[in-house]
Amino acid sequence: MSSTHPENPAEIKLDLYCKGMRIHESCTLDEDARVVSRTRGGLGSGLETILPDDIFVNIPVVESFAQSSPYILKKEQGTYYIYREDGKSRKVCAIKLPYHPRWYDQKTRSGKIMRRVGVMQGTYIGVYPSKVCGFWTMDPKVNCRFCSIGLNLGDTEDEEKAVQDVVDTVKAARQELGITFVHFNVGFDFDKALAQLEPYLVAVKKETGLLIGVQAPPEPQFEKYDHLKKIGVDHISFCIEIYNPERFKEVCPGKTEHLSQKLYLDAIEYCSKIMGKGRVAGEIVAGLEPPADSMAAIEHFAKAGAVSTVCVFRPTRGTDYEQLSPPKYEDMWPVFRQMYISCLEHQVPVDMAPNIKVSIVLLPYEGIYFLTEEDKQRFAGEIRRQSMMRAAFRTYFNLRLFLRGA
Repeated sequence: MSSTHPENPAEIKLDLYCKGMRIHESCTLDEDARVVSRTRGGLGSGLETILPDDIFVNIPVVESFAQSSPYILKKEQGTYYIYREDGKSRKVCAIKLPYHPRWYDQKTRSGKIMRRVGVMQGTYIGVYPSKVCGFWTMDPKVNCRFCSIGLNLGDTEDEEKAVQDVVDTVKAARQELGITFVHFNVGFDFDKALAQLEPYLVAVKKETGLLIGVQAPPEPQFEKYDHLKKIGVDHISFCIEIYNPERFKEVCPGKTEHLSQKLYLDAIEYCSKIMGKGRVAGEIVAGLEPPADSMAAIEHFAKAGAVSTVCVFRPTRGTDYEQLSPPKYEDMWPVFRQMYISCLEHQVPVDMAPNIKVSIVLLPYEGIYFLTEEDKQRFAGEIRRQSMMRAAFRTYFNLRLFLRGA
């Protein structure tokens, strides 16, 4: 079971989400790290770092709760170390800082600065190509209470991007960093979001051949998802956020009024059937409902053949929930064990695509760090099976890119 002093990198990642980190005066992040900027997704408000075992994490450093964290980052003889100081000082681990990509400061053919078009989130690029989520523009606003989507435009990114701007940016990221996955995210727009996304999806797929993911509110015309599959979308995710029905109403008023929790659940199940196991995700925010409800959501999705993307609630500055506390590590540990256990039990494949490391969430495959020895023995056969599937898909994908000259 979990301890109050996490040791392996995924457990440290979880604890950093829950506690944040302070920055020591010895650090020179302006020179050594990617800029700390809050993107439209809201969760990328921290410092991008790489823990041992190549575990990427976006660590909260600007939020108020991080200022009292027992974790502190120090620079010693050119190397960055995380220390834990709660009664006594203990060196936790050395970390790496992803460098500021050269393409961030390049311009597209139309003159847009590329970092305002797309942003690295771990090892993939996230693109928010359309206007702000409609829940932020209604009067009164009915945005999700933890969300910071409407607070970022004009500061760190442009509201709207031309298709060619996105293609130019993706190509630059591919050339410099070898990305394999492009994730498109849009907010609520009265059943118009998927249609607005289509030109971007088609162009990026045609021009690069990379894996394409879409995250958008569910639209009731489910035949639209058949079309997404037809034009080459590889992955679809739905931010249901909260599984407990009453908490869903409290936390997500716009989604309650204009979409419904049932529509989210039905869309996840439908898309999982047409896309296949492991190619659809239900995203929840752990820490805003009892852990048992988060674990029930994970099991629900896995039974439908979908994976779970579990975010740890971060009380981001300027949001309605800014003054709330993040969840406790001890409460979250069983949730992330369950995230992987459910996938193994229902044979939902995880971690198939190459070079996808995510910093703003713990991915299902990182749940292997939360397994007990008994768990590992119990699921040894399924873990081996998925390992073989992973090797086969990655060989196929890399060969496909090679043949198209990428």
